[in-house]
Amino acid sequence: MARIAAAIGEPARSRMLCCLLDGHARTSTELAMAAEVTASTASLHLNRLKAENLVSLQAQGRHRYYRLASAEVGRALESLIVVAGGSRPRFEPHTPMRLRMARSCYDHLAGAVAVRLHDRMRALRWIHSAVANGADAYQLTPEGAKQLTALGVDVEAARAQRRRFAYGCLDWSERRPHLAGALGAALLHLALRKKWLDQDLDSRALEVTRLGRRELHSRFGIEL
Repeated sequence: MARIAAAIGEPARSRMLCCLLDGHARTSTELAMAAEVTASTASLHLNRLKAENLVSLQAQGRHRYYRLASAEVGRALESLIVVAGGSRPRFEPHTPMRLRMARSCYDHLAGAVAVRLHDRMRALRWIHSAVANGADAYQLTPEGAKQLTALGVDVEAARAQRRRFAYGCLDWSERRPHLAGALGAALLHLALRKKWLDQDLDSRALEVTRLGRRELHSRFGIEL
């Protein structure tokens, strides 16, 4: 307990941890700014937090993001904040709204809409974490397979592809995961085919149509 308390209690590390409490991942540069330390000092602090299993590191392309290691860490920090009388910081994205709302990420949906769809599918228990296949891998539940098939997703064709079936891809604007893999690609294809989304001709931006807003609300409970 004393060792963990010492890791949390250093002011710069404490600011880093509080910065991550909102569930969004951040780079070491962003955490250095939050902690008001240099990049090299931030790296040392993050190594200490990682060694104590307080934060985890996720590589996304050429970027490296840090987030709280577990929900238990978050609950412990929130309890300490209550005792201290503080409040959690709020994440403020700076991505242009046109891209932030919905865009393609390779061949799957990204942006605020994608993150909310991912969260809703987890809440409905259509997907759940597949611990044996990696920290970011998902399995499709029988209910999820039934509901997605009813929507028009060819689940078996997605499973048959020679690629990862479903996993969480960290969204660079929302800093939370959206659904990627063959299943994520199938969902984007469905949304475009059903005209829930319109694709921009000269960028990765996607526009949620009026029909798409109605369908996302009626089928997933997502209000845009």
